[in-house]
Amino acid sequence: MTQKKQPKQWVACQQCDALFDKPSLKQGQSAKCTRCGSVLVERKVDSIERSFHWSLASLILMLPAILLPLMGVTLAGQHHQASLFDCVLVLIERDFFMIASLLFLFAIAVPIVRLSGALYLSYSFKFNRLKPSLLNFFRAYHHLDHWAMLNVFMLGIVVSMYKLLDDTELSVNLGLLSFILWLVCSTMASAALDQDYIWEELEQAFLEPNTTDEIA
Repeated sequence: MTQKKQPKQWVACQQCDALFDKPSLKQGQSAKCTRCGSVLVERKVDSIERSFHWSLASLILMLPAILLPLMGVTLAGQHHQASLFDCVLVLIERDFFMIASLLFLFAIAVPIVRLSGALYLSYSFKFNRLKPSLLNFFRAYHHLDHWAMLNVFMLGIVVSMYKLLDDTELSVNLGLLSFILWLVCSTMASAALDQDYIWEELEQAFLEPNTTDEIA
């Protein structure tokens, strides 16, 4: 009686492309490349629990961050204020359709889809509701990981405030505070999600063949 051997797992360094046997790590441990010293694999502590709560908090902050006014501008006795969604509508009214589409896509749509995906993934692992469809779902989520541009929009707000500060009176509204908290929670939800752990669990559950015995 012989037993099939499990396929050997490898991990490549993202900095120098060195190839190593994939180590088995516990929570809080990390493995570093012996050639360049960069982190190869890291097992995050309470990844699923923390990602679930951060993504849930982000989705709760989503509505006030999008709908409440970000800041107010007072110029020549007139006061104007606008929310993130109002910015999209103003761009459409002024026929800047391409900029409006990009703003809506990267500052609203993609972050919402990405956070909803993180919440669904962490929920499925937290309550042990794994399905084969999660493999394709996680692949799609992985591709969206670099398309959320909340930080770029926040940088645009800061630059605008700096340029307008000398000529107008600015007031910070609850929308800006909600947007900053949304950005922080979104970043923490992404940082807390241990993607290596999720890949390993999904592969073991749905991709690896069952170990069988053979007659020699």
